[in-house]
Amino acid sequence: MIRHISAPLILVLSLALVLAFFGGLLVGSVRFSPANLYWAFLSLFKGAALEPALESTTALVLFEIRLPRVLLAMAVGASLGVSGAAFQGIFRNSLADPYVIGASSGAALGAALAMVTGLSFSGPLAELGISPVSLCAFAGSLGAVFLAFIISRSVENPPSAVALLLAGTALGTFFSSLLSLILALKDRDLHRVYYWLLGSLNGASWPELPAMLPVMIIGCLIVFLSHRPLDLLLQGEEVAESLGADVRKTRLIIALGASLAVAAAVSAAGIIGFVGLIAPHAVRMVTGPSHRRLLPASALAGALLVVLADIAARAFGSMELPIGVITSLGGAPFFIYLLARHGRHLGRF
Repeated sequence: MIRHISAPLILVLSLALVLAFFGGLLVGSVRFSPANLYWAFLSLFKGAALEPALESTTALVLFEIRLPRVLLAMAVGASLGVSGAAFQGIFRNSLADPYVIGASSGAALGAALAMVTGLSFSGPLAELGISPVSLCAFAGSLGAVFLAFIISRSVENPPSAVALLLAGTALGTFFSSLLSLILALKDRDLHRVYYWLLGSLNGASWPELPAMLPVMIIGCLIVFLSHRPLDLLLQGEEVAESLGADVRKTRLIIALGASLAVAAAVSAAGIIGFVGLIAPHAVRMVTGPSHRRLLPASALAGALLVVLADIAARAFGSMELPIGVITSLGGAPFFIYLLARHGRHLGRF
């Protein structure tokens, strides 16, 4: 029965994402009508002149500001959704999220260091549109993941899921303490760092897409290609090994792929919580545990959630809320619902 209803779910999510995509182009401090959007796209694809009633800035706002922002929101959401499903499969724990092994705290520390030191780029990096904050956040996120693997290997080589989880938790606490220390010493940068930590797509531009999108795609592709090993991991290590899977190597490959996607997403948009927890949970109710169906559905659901959150963040006109605030307002009640609904069985599959 699940196989019969997973395809309609993909279709529904795809249609909803298309509607959200166009909604993201229309909503903002300057609002457009569907007619404005129609004429703008007509001028883009057919070379036709814009309708005289349109302002001269319409195409600029739509195609240079909002279009890359919506596309980046979709990429970030898909990366978080896929990574959330991957980490839940690796740790066999439905409470795991993309930041479970210290990726978010490492990214936050790297971004904060770039901000408080006033780091700037020139030359090829600047021409590619890579900002110091994004690059340092990416490096910090990946660095935290690699440190988690190194520390966990000192406990058990190759590292087990429990050792990796504990190492990531310890590193997350340590990096958060360093971040607090930096902000206490450099309080003039407190507002800027704090706003980044809450997640935002404000200022997204076309150069960010070729800079971060390939990394997200590679990370998600690694996870997608590992859907069968992920299914085996759900059966337990002993069962997976008896079926011929190299559990430690498989876990390492999947974790690195998911971490690549998370690092790129965090460096592009800051820390957007609960998406990697909500998206896999919501679609798993329909697709079941099979990752062949769960992963693409999680990608679509994650993209949809972030685009909708971005629309809600811009719905207040000139005052734009951080996306992380929106996702937390929806994610926290969902988390409480999961606790109340599933009780003591929630933390495992």
